[in-house]
Amino acid sequence: MSLVDTIRSTLVPIHREGWKFVAGFFLASLVLGLLWKPLMWIGFVLTVWCAYFFRDPERFTPQDDDLAVSPADGRVSAVGLVTPPVELELGAEPMLRISVFMNVFNCHVNRAPMRGRVSWVSYRPGKFLNADLDKASEENERNGIVIDTAHGSIGVVQIAGLVARRILCWTSINTHLEAGERFGLIRFGSRLDVFLPAGAQPRVTVGQTAIAGETVLAEFKSDKGPVVSRRG
Repeated sequence: MSLVDTIRSTLVPIHREGWKFVAGFFLASLVLGLLWKPLMWIGFVLTVWCAYFFRDPERFTPQDDDLAVSPADGRVSAVGLVTPPVELELGAEPMLRISVFMNVFNCHVNRAPMRGRVSWVSYRPGKFLNADLDKASEENERNGIVIDTAHGSIGVVQIAGLVARRILCWTSINTHLEAGERFGLIRFGSRLDVFLPAGAQPRVTVGQTAIAGETVLAEFKSDKGPVVSRRG
């Protein structure tokens, strides 16, 4: 293996959405360096951080339709029964909600918790409160998707945070997602809520570190039901 191949295999890939920001930080560093050299080095440090923020490592997702994996890297900030947002149209009954909070040092690529068909996508504008606050679920800008799985419909909500000003979601209705498949990204610090139907048993606790596509958030009973389709 050549030195170039070794470097490529060692470095974590950067998501395509991040390259323009990395380039912008780098060019700004050069310009600032013309004004005062120490600013250039500060800019280079920020450029490295930007590349780190937009990293997109490969993940190894357990292929089991009874498992719901984390949609994001971060800290589990809430586990409990909560009524899902009205725009998801999942009903008024409380569902198991597991929240994962991402800080500015976490990988921000979002992944599908379970295998299934996307039956609904809904964006809602809002505030930019600290995403770690519980009221951020109702008041902050957010984008929700509903995935029809072997155990019923689940909701996944991308919530903007205090610093985050841009939610990206590149999936659409009738798209089939595999568990752990990338579906979105949030810039720069935010939260993901997963709403799971009856039968889901949590397998994480508040404060635990989660890895997107790998950490099992919840598990269903082994008897699988039919795939639920709420929309044609």
